[in-house]
Amino acid sequence: MHNHNKNYVFCGVGGSGMSALAKIMLAKGANIIGTDRNYDVGRFENHFQDLKNAGVQMMPQDGSAVTDEIDYLVVSSAVEPKIPDVQRAKDINIPIIKRAELLAEICNASQSICVAGTNGKSTVTGMVGWMLSECGVNPSIINGGGMINFDRDNAVTGQGDTIVAETDESDGTVALFTPHIAVLTNISEDHKDLNELMAIFKQFLDQSDYQILNRDCPNVRTLINDYPDALTYSVEDNVDALSLAVPGKHNISNAMAALRVAEILGINPDNAKNALNEFKGITSRLEVIGKTNNITVIDDFGHNPDKIEAGLKTLKEERKRLVLMYQPHGFKPTRDHRDELISVFAKYLTDDDLFFMPDILYFGGTVDQDISSLDIINPLKEKGINANYYPEKSNIKKEILKQAKPEDIICIMGARDDSLREMARDIYQDLINDK
Repeated sequence: MHNHNKNYVFCGVGGSGMSALAKIMLAKGANIIGTDRNYDVGRFENHFQDLKNAGVQMMPQDGSAVTDEIDYLVVSSAVEPKIPDVQRAKDINIPIIKRAELLAEICNASQSICVAGTNGKSTVTGMVGWMLSECGVNPSIINGGGMINFDRDNAVTGQGDTIVAETDESDGTVALFTPHIAVLTNISEDHKDLNELMAIFKQFLDQSDYQILNRDCPNVRTLINDYPDALTYSVEDNVDALSLAVPGKHNISNAMAALRVAEILGINPDNAKNALNEFKGITSRLEVIGKTNNITVIDDFGHNPDKIEAGLKTLKEERKRLVLMYQPHGFKPTRDHRDELISVFAKYLTDDDLFFMPDILYFGGTVDQDISSLDIINPLKEKGINANYYPEKSNIKKEILKQAKPEDIICIMGARDDSLREMARDIYQDLINDK
């Protein structure tokens, strides 16, 4: 078992899943050195300061962190062999383990509740974690998103022997987990082809003591017959005394999953519901920054067509004018998803709404820059949508402040860029100051 007083280098420690795991390992007594290329170029200073405060020793990602004293190099599944830390570990025979392998080992040694699926994982993990904390279970929580109820932290160290963890199917590692309770929210072809995904999820469910399945998802529904003892849930189960603080039908569905967990663990349903009503959500998942002058400002990390569609669907339940900015990240994802992005914006935006796009987020490197935001904006204009391209986000911010009026919902959408989070908060502050 990887644990106390072992020395780890976490390569890419700033990533959401990596930083959460690093904090849990520190609490178990491990020594952790972190490296991250964002840290090396001075990006996301507050984030890395938080990790340092938690006890992570930051070093440059140039291989120098990997020495004979190190027991393991931990990599996220996305780490390429050309990274100096990985090269160095291979040169001096330091074992390299994946984040998910280490997470699975920790979870499998505890009473674990593992949440899997394409969408909703972070929210269900946060809901279950908060509900259990409020009901005296004192769990540890390892999440891919910051939980507003826990000071926006993505990891919580509890004294109990229960652990609630978000697991990722994108690299097949979900099959490493043998949970006490397995929650499966939904399955869509996000990363792998469907047959491959179904096989991975089946293995995950086979290895669990209890299964909780979302019967609203057609792909999950096909599995229900294989697990006659599984508990299922649906958005239609909406129960008395549940009035969530987080918006949207999908969150009712997520809360139903959490209540099934409470049922298995024998938690008083009223206490469980009271806790869920107080759940404030996950950082940047349709996070309401505030309301002023009847204008609501929302921060959302929607980045692929699936997540964007889920966000827009919920925002449109409000039936108000939407003032939306979306910043695409990366030329390749934008090129791969261009048609889907156009169709999802065209499906939800009306000619009353205001839509803005800045330039595609670019982190350097040698990629083909053969697509631009105009390749999405122009087709939307042709469909009669009020779509506007401004290269700089600062100019979009000015436009939004100029055009905003009472009853609007302003949403800043996009991922992998902390300045988007700041932009949403700045807009809210400016609206208050302008009153």
